[in-house]
Amino acid sequence: MMVKEEVNPNLSFEDAERMATTFKGLADPTRLKILAVLLQGDACVSELAERVQISQSAVSHQLRLLRHLRFVSARREGQQIIYHIDDEHIEDLFMQAYAHGKHMESVAEER
Repeated sequence: MMVKEEVNPNLSFEDAERMATTFKGLADPTRLKILAVLLQGDACVSELAERVQISQSAVSHQLRLLRHLRFVSARREGQQIIYHIDDEHIEDLFMQAYAHGKHMESVAEER
């Protein structure tokens, strides 16, 4: 079980907005698939497109949003742009959401 940090019950509007923006960033199956690949290691657009099985254009569109949210960042290696996870919280959020989804799946099967 995770150790919970003290949560302020009077969540400010700004904190709630930041949290909602984070959840919105994770609320797309394509972005989650891209993040799953990047959690395994750095990758270029063509590799992401192949592994996620969508067009390079669609990958680039999603990466723009993920970069804007500072979930991922990029570096140039020769002519290629290599993307990587840029926030240590992303893996935790991803794994928590995955575990929660599996838990909900098992609860639904029990009913």
